[in-house]
Order: sequence, then structure tokens, then C-alpha cells
Amino acid sequence: MNVIVPGSTRPDRDAATAALDTLRAWASKASPSDIDALDPALARLLRKGEDYPEFNRIYPDDFAVGDNYKATLPDLQNGPSSLIRGAKQQIQHVGISNFRLPLRFHTRDDGDLTLETSVTGSVSLEADKKGINMSRIMRSFYKHGDRTFSFEVMEAALDDYKTDLESLDARIQMRFSFPMKIESLRSGLSGYQYYDIALELVEIAGVRKKIMHLDYVYSSTCPCSLELSEHARATRGQLATPHSQRSVARISVDVNCDQDCLWFEDLIEAARRAVPTETQVMVKREDEQAFAELNAANPIFVEDAARLFCEQLQADPRIGDFRVVASHQESLHSHDAISILTQGDTFAAQSIDPKLFTTLFHVG
Repeated sequence: MNVIVPGSTRPDRDAATAALDTLRAWASKASPSDIDALDPALARLLRKGEDYPEFNRIYPDDFAVGDNYKATLPDLQNGPSSLIRGAKQQIQHVGISNFRLPLRFHTRDDGDLTLETSVTGSVSLEADKKGINMSRIMRSFYKHGDRTFSFEVMEAALDDYKTDLESLDARIQMRFSFPMKIESLRSGLSGYQYYDIALELVEIAGVRKKIMHLDYVYSSTCPCSLELSEHARATRGQLATPHSQRSVARISVDVNCDQDCLWFEDLIEAARRAVPTETQVMVKREDEQAFAELNAANPIFVEDAARLFCEQLQADPRIGDFRVVASHQESLHSHDAISILTQGDTFAAQSIDPKLFTTLFHVG
């Protein structure tokens, strides 16, 4: 056995390996208490060949968290500014997206409805702050979750987490699918049409805006194609059909809460007045024929759609600034026809999301 006398020449690798082998040979016959009595660094080397202590692998069902224990828990996200990585720059929005829960909403015609709702909540983060406690946003919604939601309740939730997170600016957006019973054109049947709606409350520099978004799905018959088809019939007796396609308009409005309530149904009906060729729910043969006639009576380019929606929105005093994004998903071309029309500063933008129009595809 190699013995290293204190003060002698530094041992080489072979001597260290031999010493470790000697320790392990001893440990193979030693009791656990003998190993535990060694220097902790040596004990870790010898205990079952591991280089770390054994931990309890059974979940402690009976463990209770007290205030003293909670005070010892690390909180890296709310740490000092010295922990910030990257540029010390303000972040306009940081928070959570697609936090889902059932919420109750007022409707104009059918009382209150409980709908599965996807929530996005965010706050601004000052340049000298590391991060936020995102669970506080969720807790704010659960605090108000048993109330029937309106912009007023959204404001209360926003006030809560804005205060909790000590933030200047904040945003809430709630998305849901709103059911509305629609009658067929001629058969007398009815069925539920589902509308993608979002409510958004935004506060920037102390100014709050209440915004409603609606995706309205309709059929658009090309006026040019209709005229060319009729020309073929009239001049050559040639049967021809105009092309039409499923189309989507995303209508976003700044709601003027000094006026009467703007109901979900009101905005849907305004869209239907502008462009009556909404896709149908219940269809028999007489309804299909009626829909063909309705499309022929309302041929529409994507530019026409934007302006027709605009006309209806301008006529409603409950609506301030607005934006219309329309996409006619062509059956003639391998590309789509699109238009964007805005009024006011709220939705004005020099740049658009590169993926904006791909989000307008309606999946039935």
C-alpha cells in the first residue's frame, strides 16, 4: 500500500488512483455508520459509488408550508436588476397567453352564457426590473371569475394585477366562440353559428381603450366572373358559373362606453347588413338555391367588402376608431385577395404582422 507522509512529495495520479481503490476496498466491508463517520467529501465518494448524497424519493404528502419556510424560497424572477440579462430596456408587454377558464358573459337576446375563454394578460416591465410574478395575473382572473364579465369587470381585474405587479401599462384580451341561432334562408330551419370574438382592454400611459374584435365569415362572388359568365350565356348559349369563395373579415372596433352597450349581436348584425352572404348553418335544397340567388344579388370584390363594412361601422355612435381586415380566399387564383381599412389612430400601423392573413382561414 502506498503511504503519503504529510510534507512529502505531491502524489501522482497513480498514487491517487491506488488510494481510492484502497478506500473502496475498505468501504465494501465497512458498515454505513463507519462510512458516515468519515470526512463528508470521502463519504460521498464511497456511498454506493455516487458523488452526491442520497435524497428522499418519496413525495411528502404531509409536508406543510409555513410562513417561515416560504420566506426561505428563492424568487429569481423578482430578483435585483443585477440579474438582468441583455439590455436593460423596458418591455412593453410581458405576461401569459391562452390561459383558459369558463367565464360568464351577458348577451342581448339569451341572458347570460358561460363560455370557455382564452385569456391573454400582460403588463409593461420597467428597465430596472428583472421580471414579474405571472401567477398573479391568473389569480386576478380567478378572483373575478364568478362574476358576469363585461368591460367593467375586465377593468377591475386589470386594476388588481396592475397594482400587484407595480406596472404602468397593462392589457387584457379574452377570446371565445360566441353561439348565435341563425335561421335558414327559406326552409324555416335554424342552427347555431359560432363567431370568434375577442374583448380587449388596453391601458397605455393612463389612457384606456375598450376594443371588440369579430371574425365574420361570408361568401364572396366575384363581380367580374359573374359578368363574364352571363356574357357566355347571352352571346354563345354557353353554361358558365362565376367563382365565389369563403371569405373572412376581422372587424376591430374601439367601443365608446359613453353610449349604449354595443352587444356582440349588434356587431354581428352590422356585419351581416354590410355583406349579407354569410355562410349558412342549416341548408336544404331551397336554401341552397336561395344562397345562389343571394350571392348573385351581392357580387363583391374585397375592396367593396372593406368599404361596406366601413359604412356600417361609421353609422354607429357606439363605435369610435375601427379596422377592417378582409381576406377573400380565392377559388380562381392560387393566391388570396386582401384589404385593410382603418379609421382613427387606434389601429393605424405602418407595418403588419407577416402571418396576419394566415390567421384568417376559417376552419369549419
